[in-house]
Amino acid sequence: MLANHTTLVQFLIEERRRHPDASGELNALILDIALACKAIAHRVAQGELGGVLGAADVVNVQGEVQQKLDVLANEYFLRANEWGGQVAGMVSEELESPYRLPDRYPRGKYLLVFDPLDGSSNIDVNVSVGSIFSILRAPNPGADPAPDDFLQPGSQQVCAGYAIYGPSTMLVLTVGTGVHAFTLDPGLGEFVLTRPSITIPSATTEFAINASNRRFWEPAVARYIDECLAGNSGPRRKDFNMRWVASLVAETHRILTRGGVFLYPRDCKDPAKPGRLRLLYEASPIALLIEQAGGRASTGRGNVLDVQPTGLHQRVPLIFGAADEVERIAGYHAEVHAEESTSPLYGTRGLFRAGMS
Repeated sequence: MLANHTTLVQFLIEERRRHPDASGELNALILDIALACKAIAHRVAQGELGGVLGAADVVNVQGEVQQKLDVLANEYFLRANEWGGQVAGMVSEELESPYRLPDRYPRGKYLLVFDPLDGSSNIDVNVSVGSIFSILRAPNPGADPAPDDFLQPGSQQVCAGYAIYGPSTMLVLTVGTGVHAFTLDPGLGEFVLTRPSITIPSATTEFAINASNRRFWEPAVARYIDECLAGNSGPRRKDFNMRWVASLVAETHRILTRGGVFLYPRDCKDPAKPGRLRLLYEASPIALLIEQAGGRASTGRGNVLDVQPTGLHQRVPLIFGAADEVERIAGYHAEVHAEESTSPLYGTRGLFRAGMS
């Protein structure tokens, strides 16, 4: 099989040869991440037989009940990446503060942020879950990072990717030269390049959104979905299909495979949370992947990759996928904003401001 395919190791070596001054530390870090993903894939595949299903009876910093596999996946990421000297520190969805490396390990020049097990609520029903990661440069290589060192916009990511644990395990990543997918060969224990240079069609007839939140949507989102649902007889003059998996990795993988648009928009369900997905280790890495594949990623009010983080676990709205559709949705938001700014009903002290903030 390897005679006709490129392994992850070979791919990374070829990428490094394009940059003769590269030290190889980034490659080593990506391979350590891949090792953690292999270990997680093995435990996920065991399911009930491995005794890892169900809740861990612990609530994480997000206020969410951790699943046993959440805890285990987090440990795999930490153990695989703390010792090699490539990272200076790490941030995880499961930890309130940055993870400080043990004193015996050297500090490197990269920062790693990750969601060790995205979609863990789907574990018990055997639906695909995944891991998401992002690599940033450490402002002070060789030293323990401060929390603020992680607060970098997505445009500064060195690498981003995810692993999806489904019928097959795949690692999808970008190092800034397009998006490439590798499938784990369980017999060899190697990730093998199976989909190089992935691109997303600019147009689509498929969207993904949690329709149960409709009563909380902003007008721009409601308008867009209504137009899609109107189908061939509506203003879009074509029929749309709706999908919803409730797993960001699975949604992303579907869009990278066959196109589409995903919306987890801002809404008024909880005014204290302008979005639901975490910026550093969910929205930013997914946005980089999507844009490297020719798609777009927006908060509805601007590009995700331009958002300056203000907190390690900051949440943002996320709309991504087919460029034409994301631009249309962003345009609807801009139209509503323009109307609000000129209407006394939507002014600072206006009638509708409280409900839409």
